[in-house]
Amino acid sequence: MNVRDTEVISGLLLKAGFKLVEKPDNADIVILNTCSVRQHAEDVVWSEIGVHKNGKIIGLVGCMAQNYKEQAFQRAPNGNFVVGPSDIAKIPHILKDLLKDKGILERKIWETDGLNRPEEIYHTGYYNDKNHAHLVISEGCSNFCAYCVVPYVRGPERHRRFTDIIKEAEQALDKGINKITLLGQNVNSYKSENADFKELLKRMNAMKDLKEFSFLTSHPKDTDVKLFDAMASLDKLSKWLHLPLQSASDRILKSMKRNYTKDYFLDLTKEYRKIVKGGTLTTDVIVGFPGEAEKDFQETFDLLKKIRFDAAYIFKYSPRPGTEADRTPDDVPQKEKERRHRLILDQQRSLAKKNAKS
Repeated sequence: MNVRDTEVISGLLLKAGFKLVEKPDNADIVILNTCSVRQHAEDVVWSEIGVHKNGKIIGLVGCMAQNYKEQAFQRAPNGNFVVGPSDIAKIPHILKDLLKDKGILERKIWETDGLNRPEEIYHTGYYNDKNHAHLVISEGCSNFCAYCVVPYVRGPERHRRFTDIIKEAEQALDKGINKITLLGQNVNSYKSENADFKELLKRMNAMKDLKEFSFLTSHPKDTDVKLFDAMASLDKLSKWLHLPLQSASDRILKSMKRNYTKDYFLDLTKEYRKIVKGGTLTTDVIVGFPGEAEKDFQETFDLLKKIRFDAAYIFKYSPRPGTEADRTPDDVPQKEKERRHRLILDQQRSLAKKNAKS
């Protein structure tokens, strides 16, 4: 999502007469597009802001901007503006205002009240990769998983119009791009203009100049056999499914508010492997969620071994301000989180190597 948002911001600024430079040292304006999913990501940003000397215009945009709002200036007093994900269309105007103001170093601007992005921001024609385009089909999320800050910083789930998505895809293809990745916090729930996600996949597959396309990411509760049938039958659609597990303990899954069980998830992966022959399967896992006992962890460890994912992103739980889980004591010691993280990571590396050989 942030890769595409960075392209959108770049396209808006280029259209407004600004110029991109290769290195921050050569820039008059430095914009940090941020993520709030993990504490480590935020720590890196606060450190990076401090690196840039006074005299530059420094902007904090994205999820951290929405999360901290004007309080961001307390953490980063050398910052000049803060803009949330739904307000990025305002960045060129903000910069022009700042450049006109002789008291630039004292001015602080924040824009975090937007609800919807204007459709035109997706049509500047700027893509960093000349062969591959990321294409947003939905914004925000309404799942409210207990550990996740996304619904609070990106707002409720909103689907772009089917015709607008197709128009953007055609514009990318006209530029010579031949690979596209469809993006959404939960692509499976897409529905607009009487078309659901499967209809969108079929329409994309029919595009003449498109060579290959894929999608990210799928929520297990909205994933079904019909999706697998589409993946198997559409020749241009990548045979790769990212299906976040997070935990294999039903007790922890309930605490996480994931709305599925271990057995449901296992059945899904069996159906996927049966229908999408040779398909790649990847996942996300969180260790050390509040209340996770050794038994809960062992269930996750064992299920990963049983399913044999081709790759897995393993995260140590970190509390996110404002989420439901943040109101629960973070009771798994850091050393224990690190031990569990290491055990699953080592096992996954071994399984991935075996998968690759076979």
